Amino acid sequence: MQLDQTGDLTQSPSRHDFIKKVYGHLFGAIIAFVGVLYLMFTTEIGLSIIGFLLSINWLFILGGFVLVGWLARMFASGGNKLSTQYLGLAIYVIIEAVIFSPLLATLLLSGGQGTEILAQAAGVTFVGFALLTAFVFITKKDFSFLRSLLIWVGIMAGVAIVAAVIFGINLGIGFSIAMVVLAGAAILYDTSNIRKHYPEDQYVGAAIDLFASVALMFWYILRIFMSRD
Repeated sequence: MQLDQTGDLTQSPSRHDFIKKVYGHLFGAIIAFVGVLYLMFTTEIGLSIIGFLLSINWLFILGGFVLVGWLARMFASGGNKLSTQYLGLAIYVIIEAVIFSPLLATLLLSGGQGTEILAQAAGVTFVGFALLTAFVFITKKDFSFLRSLLIWVGIMAGVAIVAAVIFGINLGIGFSIAMVVLAGAAILYDTSNIRKHYPEDQYVGAAIDLFASVALMFWYILRIFMSRD
């Protein structure tokens, strides 16, 4: 790589190719996510799964999500064959769709302006993601220092969610806003790593990380919009 006039490292052609692959796979993952949700809401087996998820404790769902998410990320690590990495991405997209389905069912079956709320939340998520991404690429700042903060805040958030499920506590809109901020920080961190630090053979794993951060932001923005309805 070469230094530009500001002393920052410019992206080599191979890095540009890596970045294109990451965002191409992110777009593909989002399309697949929507496709899986469509099947869940339009097929008998999908509706049965949603009904089952609505009937069980959220703690079991979250535990399964963490376990399968860990497995998917392990599959998508750069040391595995490309076919295995794609398997990890597919697993992660499917499990995210499954996790989202009860929330979306609650929204769409509650009456009111469910589809409008869904569209608004998706639009705000897209704008937030686009602005954060542009900020990283324009300023060329390195947000790798956020790693420790994201880990610890993520752990505390997980503990709070588990406690809320066990004791029936309503975390409220303040918690949702805090989680949107956390997701924004995760997008900054992921984007910075994609621009500079990720090994160039790990574009599938990078896409999983970025997809997870976007999904987290969408989840809590959606909850904020639902709380206003």
